[in-house]
Order: sequence, then C-alpha cells, then structure tokens
Amino acid sequence: MEKAYLQALAGQLELQAPDVTEQTRAQWLAWRQLDPLNEQVWQHSQRFFQRMHEVRDPAHQALVSATLLPTISRRRVIKNLALLLAAGSVAWTARDAGLLQPWTSDFSTSVGEQWRIELADNSEIQLNTDTAVDVNYSPDQRLTNLSDTLDATPGIIVLRDGLGSESDSYFSRGFQIQNFEIDGVPTVARMDNYTQSMAMYDRVEVVRGATGLISGMGNPSATINLIRKRPTAEARASVTAEAGNWDRYGSGLDVSGPLTETGNVRGRLVADYKTEHAWVDRYKQQTQLLYGITEFDLTEDTLLTLGFSYLRTDVDAPARSGLPTRFTDGSRSNLSRSLNTAPAWSYNDHEQTSFFTSIEQKFDSGWSAKVEFTHSQNKFDEVFNYVNGSLNSDGSGTTQLPVRFSGTPRQDNLDLYATGPFDLLGREHELIAGVTLSKYKENVPSHGGWNYAYSGSPAGAIDNLFNWDGHSAKPDFPVTGKSSVDESQYAAYLSTRLRMTDDLSVILGSRVIDWKRETADSPYGGVATRTDESETGVYIPYAGVVYDLTDNWSAYASYTKIFNPQASWVRDINNKALEPMEGKGYELGLKGSFFDEKLNTSLALFKLEQDNLAIWIDTPGGNTYRNEKGTTTEGVELELNGELAEGWQASAGYAYAVSTDADDKRIVTTLPRQSLKTFTTYRLPGALNKVTVGGGVNWQSKVGEDLHTFSQGSYAITNLLLRYDVTPQLSTSVNLNNLFDREYFSYAGNHGMYGAPRNLMTSVKYDF
Repeated sequence: MEKAYLQALAGQLELQAPDVTEQTRAQWLAWRQLDPLNEQVWQHSQRFFQRMHEVRDPAHQALVSATLLPTISRRRVIKNLALLLAAGSVAWTARDAGLLQPWTSDFSTSVGEQWRIELADNSEIQLNTDTAVDVNYSPDQRLTNLSDTLDATPGIIVLRDGLGSESDSYFSRGFQIQNFEIDGVPTVARMDNYTQSMAMYDRVEVVRGATGLISGMGNPSATINLIRKRPTAEARASVTAEAGNWDRYGSGLDVSGPLTETGNVRGRLVADYKTEHAWVDRYKQQTQLLYGITEFDLTEDTLLTLGFSYLRTDVDAPARSGLPTRFTDGSRSNLSRSLNTAPAWSYNDHEQTSFFTSIEQKFDSGWSAKVEFTHSQNKFDEVFNYVNGSLNSDGSGTTQLPVRFSGTPRQDNLDLYATGPFDLLGREHELIAGVTLSKYKENVPSHGGWNYAYSGSPAGAIDNLFNWDGHSAKPDFPVTGKSSVDESQYAAYLSTRLRMTDDLSVILGSRVIDWKRETADSPYGGVATRTDESETGVYIPYAGVVYDLTDNWSAYASYTKIFNPQASWVRDINNKALEPMEGKGYELGLKGSFFDEKLNTSLALFKLEQDNLAIWIDTPGGNTYRNEKGTTTEGVELELNGELAEGWQASAGYAYAVSTDADDKRIVTTLPRQSLKTFTTYRLPGALNKVTVGGGVNWQSKVGEDLHTFSQGSYAITNLLLRYDVTPQLSTSVNLNNLFDREYFSYAGNHGMYGAPRNLMTSVKYDF
C-alpha cells in the first residue's frame, strides 16, 4: 500500500503543474482504474493535498493548538513521503515553521483512516487529549449528524432526551459540553441546529478538557470544532443516495474545483436532502442543506474567503423527554418503543442561515495574520409536549403539557490573531496573540410558557397512555409578552511555546475575558423582570510542559483555570441566575506512536476541582437547578487507533470519570462511570479486495437519575458494515445497527428515551 500511496502523491503533484497535458491526465486516470487499491489511495492523497491547501488558511483552533498544547516532537515521517512533501504545492509552507503544529489533531480517531502530518522542524504540539473525527473518513459508520459522530467518539457521552426536539446533550469528563466552534471561531451552541446534517463539514475535532485559553470560557468538558469543507485545487464531484428502515431516504451532491484557468479562484457547492420517519409513531423529519464557499488568491500571500450556508429542518411530532419509566407503585413501566408522547399537532421547524468571510496575510518573516467574521441567524418555531402526571399501571394518570417557543436569534463573531516565530537565547520559539468578539441577541415573543391550564383541562387528558394515538384538540398559543437575551464576550489572549531544550518544551498562556448578559422578561399586563450578569477582567492562566522520553513516547502535564458562566436558562427555584462555575484543572498524560506513525496510543489522567456546579432538579417541564460546592471529578482516558495490519484499521477508547460532592458522594449519576467505544474495518485481500467488512461495539456502565430508585444497567450496542467497490468510482455499503436489537434508554431517569432498535441502512456513492 505504501508504494501505491507514494505513486498517488506523485500523480497529484504532476497534475498540479500548470503545463499538465491531457495525455498525462489520461495516464493517471488509467492508473486509478487499474486497481481498486489505486483508486482508494488516490482519493486519500487527494484529500491530503486538500488539507495541505488548508494549511494556507489554518483554522484558529489549529493555530492556537500549535503554540499551546504539546505532544511528541521531532518524529520523522517515512523517507519517501518527506521527499515528496518538500516538492510542489507543499514546499512553500516550509517558511511557516511553528505556525501550525499540529494542523489536525495528533491522534485522529477516524473510521478507516488515521492521518498525521509533520511540518517544518517535524515538531508537533498538542497537550490536551485531542481526538479528531474526520467526516470524510467516516462514511462506513454513516456519521451524518453531530450526535451520531460524537456517539462514536471515545470519552464523549451523548444523552438523547428526545427525538427531533433539540434535546441531545453532549458530555465529557462529567460535564456538559458548551464550547462549540466553527473553523476555530467560538459560537453560541443554541444558535445552531447541531444535531442535523453534517454534509457541509469536512471533519469534527474534539479537544477534551478545559480549553478556556483557546475557545471562549473555561468549560472543563471539551470543545467541539466543526471544520467546513474547503474548495479543492482539482475539479471533482460526487453524488450519494441512501435508504433505510422507517422510510429513511437521502441524496447529496458535492462539487468542487477551480473557477479560473490559473486556479487562483476556487469554489465548492454542497447540497443535501434527507427525509425520514422513525421507530416512534407519527414522527417525520425533513432536512435541506445548501452550502457554498469561494476562495480568492488575491496575491501569493493573501487569501480571501467568502461563504454561506442554509439549513432547514422540519419535524412533525418531535418526541420530548421520552416516556415515563415507572408506574406510581415504583415498578418499571416497560412501555413500547414505538410509543410517542408527542401529539399530531406538535412540530419543530428551524431555518438557519450563515454568512462568513476571512482574509489572511502571510509575511516574509514567517508571521501571519488573519481576520474572520461570521453572521448567523436561526429562525425557529417549536411546539413540544411533555407527559405530565404519574402513570398508573392501567395507563391512566398522565396529561399533556405543551409549550411553544419561537424567534430569530442572531449572532456576530469576529476573530483576529497574529502568530509567528521569534528567537530567544539561541532558540526559536512561537508566539500567538489575538482577540475574539462575540455578540448574541435574542428578542422573542413569549407564548405563556408551559401550558398547565391545558394540562389540567379535559382536552389535555390522556385516558390511556398505552394506546394513545396522539390525536387531541390543539391549544392556542397566544403571544403573552416578550423576552430578550443580549450577551457579549470580549477576550484577548497571548501564549507562547518555549523550546527549552531539544526534548523539553514549556507552554505559557493567558486569556482575559469581559462577559456580559442581560436577560429580560416583559409579560403583557404583568411585572417586567430583568437580570444583569457580568464578569470583567476574568483571568484564565494556562501552563504546560512536555518532555520527549524516546522517539516513540512523550509525557506531558498541564494546569488551567476553570471559569464558565451558567447558561441563561439555568436558574434556581426562585428563578435567579446561578453563579459561574469556577475551579482548577490538572492533567497528566503519555502519548505514543509506532510503526511509522501507523499506530497511536494515548493515556490521560485528569482531576477537576470546581465550585458552583449546576445540578438539575426534577420539576415537570421545568429547568430548575442548584449550585453544588466543592465538587471533584477524577478520571482516566485510554485510546488506541491506527493501522494494525495492511488494510486493517481499528479504533478503541476507554474512559472513566466520576464526580463527587464535598462529602465524597457520587453526583451526576445520569452519566456512566465507564464507557468503551471500538470500531474496526478490514479490506479483504487478493481477489476479494473490493470488499470491506467492519464493525464495532459501544459499551457503557450503569446510569440513572437516582441509582437507588431507578437505574439502567450496563449495556453494549453492536454495529456491522459491509462495503463493496463496484468500480473505482462507484461504491455501495450496508450498515446494520444494533445487531442484537438491544432495548435501552439513551437517557434514563424518571422519563427515558429509547435508543434506536435494530435497523438497516444502504447507501451508494459515485465519484466523478
């Protein structure tokens, strides 16, 4: 495979020459069609060169990671590949020494592929445990939305407290993930319909641990960075189609390439459509996506980018908060997986638009600067229903508790930074400095909140939940007032990587944040309320050290401050905002790489100490929380991924995390103490090399809101795949999910949402 890969890289370089002939193009096309393996490595090398093009316009997250977060340095890639990287379009990046190590995550958890690139002096810096899930390299698992993608990521727990109702939550190291980025620029989680189509993204990067120095607030969980697809230097296109259980159908188009003869203007257009029902009654969802991006080489050193995205989702009968898990006598309800508590008139509609632009300038000194601006808005209209009351063993006792939310929040983000090398005491070091500005505004009508009057009326009664068909009189949702949220954040950061010796690096950094949020509620005919929250001059320090033990192993240690304001809806029983969470985070780790970077391992030990941890209090249809002082979270994460043998790729990750209060009592028991995620693919050898088989297992330990009254034991979900390459351009695959049809709750508490039963999905892809 190595020989074929080197040939493919040579072909990519030859085809990028300005004087390439049609005869040369035809020769390489014939080589690709000669063997399915040739086409496979050609596609991979094509993506490699696309990524190298992205180095010209590095994501902010990657740049900061380069100077802040260390891992193994001075490792060599295979000799021939290094020679190729010194030529062609890669050669000019040599002057960017220190600007981008790593430009992707150190150990990429990718289904079927593991990528790692070394630049300039071969150094790489990544201190926190960094996992990248590459959407392009994960078609085998059908990771078409963010929830499914993160569900396949080691150390990440996805709680699905509903279906199609924006109630998926992501957790890492015992805490909910609230830091989201797009191309490295922080964004507000509630602005974006993250659980929907991933067709516009090239990959998803996950950095676990407190990352306040590089990504907004110092949340101790993780940061999710969505990397948009970029235009390619070579013209290409692909179409996809899929079909599965419950009338799930989808199609997509992805076209990319140069728009001028010289290639100084490049574009990419992505369109995607999906329609689906589900295992629950009445549910239907339609998703439409259109994404476009254009790059302009204004000069050899100046790059301008313009782009937009449009995402629309329409859901009928979205399930909210699942089903009652117990009868009034305490016994388990064991309700049908197909039962949906959403009435036929409920819905969840979103229309999200985003416009973005950036300009990057490179300087002869090796420094570069970049400015990026994004404007987003999310028009939404939602009618949900919560099952209120207590379920009796004869099916009686519950009522409908509906609510409506609507509005069009808007967000503006501006990101500016400069980065480059500097000399001190005879050694070259790196520095990055920047500012981020973010403004979020939400002015929405109030529809009276949760409609308890309807819930207590005959129209809202559910005579027998066992056979309820979702038909009832739709209540009115008049506008009863208005509410607003005005939130802004201004931050400045400065960090440096100091190379003390050939084997020792020290990372120092700080971030200063000004944050303000104004929340107002103005009921018509009632008393208006207003809550002002602000933090000025919040200082978040970061310090780390990494030492190369051998050519294969490095050890690291880090410290950072935790500071994270609570979400606007996190209120106590008196409807007052909770104080920000504060604390400290410590991490120790080892990272290893073997067999010419083909197999990678990591071990991370962490401890988090925090005050003002928000603990949810179960109230019907409400969001009530309390602050917990003196909490501690401790854990360990283990990962192994890469190529075990030619054609055999594998990924495995184990995570352990437990949170306790000041009295050493376990809290946050809705999250498993332990989880294990594995997946592997194998391309059959010889005459069967057009066939790829694979599968994986996701396991987690016991969970429950109260482990003494209701809990769900440990369980494992097994998934299988089969892919067949009909021709070098045409491939088809079959995915069998939940092989043993395990019945489980994706969220387990007083209410629970069943996970998907056994299901089949088939797909076809054709590359032009």
